[in-house]
Amino acid sequence: MLDVVRSVHKRPRSSVLMAHVEAFVIVLYLLIAHFTSGDLIDVDQGRPHLDEQIFESFNQRFNRSYGSTEEYVHNWIHFHTSVKRHDLLNSQSKDLRSPAKYGINQFSNLSPEQFRVPRYNLTRTGSLTAGLPRRFDWRDHGAIGPVPNQQSCGGCWAFSVVGAVEAVCVKDGGTLQSLSVQQVIDCDYDNQGCHGGSTVAALDWLKKTKEKLVKEAEYPYKAEKGICCYFPQTHGGAVVGDYAAFSFRSQELAMQAWLVDRGPLVVTVDATSWQDYLGGVIQHHCSGRHANHAVLITGFDTTGEVPFWIVRNSWGPLWGVEGYVYVKMGDNTCGVADTVATVSRVSCDF
Repeated sequence: MLDVVRSVHKRPRSSVLMAHVEAFVIVLYLLIAHFTSGDLIDVDQGRPHLDEQIFESFNQRFNRSYGSTEEYVHNWIHFHTSVKRHDLLNSQSKDLRSPAKYGINQFSNLSPEQFRVPRYNLTRTGSLTAGLPRRFDWRDHGAIGPVPNQQSCGGCWAFSVVGAVEAVCVKDGGTLQSLSVQQVIDCDYDNQGCHGGSTVAALDWLKKTKEKLVKEAEYPYKAEKGICCYFPQTHGGAVVGDYAAFSFRSQELAMQAWLVDRGPLVVTVDATSWQDYLGGVIQHHCSGRHANHAVLITGFDTTGEVPFWIVRNSWGPLWGVEGYVYVKMGDNTCGVADTVATVSRVSCDF
């Protein structure tokens, strides 16, 4: 997820293990010390049983299962830590207008280390000026497809880039097509497939090679890197003619104009705190110094007290606000304005 999250393999149902919970409560406290490098989690008297009940509900809801008592306890510890983190984040947000809300979601059994990816750095400078609507969203123009789910593959960089290509095809007069993310993951030799990559490098590869992106149905997503499949140039697809990338730090008004004029924005962000996001506008708990995730900004909204970017993620529609997250505008929140790219020209032949 924060490219890359470790996958959780399907094994015997955790409910089978629940029958043995009473037997390892004492062992649990010892394992907590081990798995947290000696830093004991503050577990209230009687709290383990309550959290285990909530944890079991979490496992059932998100179809989690574990193959051993040790693995179960390991994930329980991360879950318990997440619940305590939710309380802290929500308490620090309560005095804000339109605050973000944090709580249990499909990533609550992961540690921050499992949710982290390598940094990505690129800084160029650009600016635009234009008269702007107070609200704009490329979804309203039929240019944005359904929210994808990258699963355990760290291919966020490919999902954001392909989403932008799809949108520009529509912007330039074509129809919305779901294009193959798997093709980019398999064939882009400038990036690392499911182990992360650069959005700008991916756009540069598409421009240089003139790789024709085919439909998703012709090259379906597998959530792992495979052997590149080649298609003849006579095959229908989308070819990137050009792209542009800039830093819009302290220039988010120009960034808005760029979105309206050029299409959805491919951006890299610090999404570490997004693990617990449920809704509202993210206004703190992230920085621009540790970019670790790529997303697609589809629009913005300045009609309320807190203006925000409308951001499509690649963690599926069950996460956040039906797969979207709202990030405050104007303060480079989460580093959203540091690395911004758009597709300038696309030749779409379907």
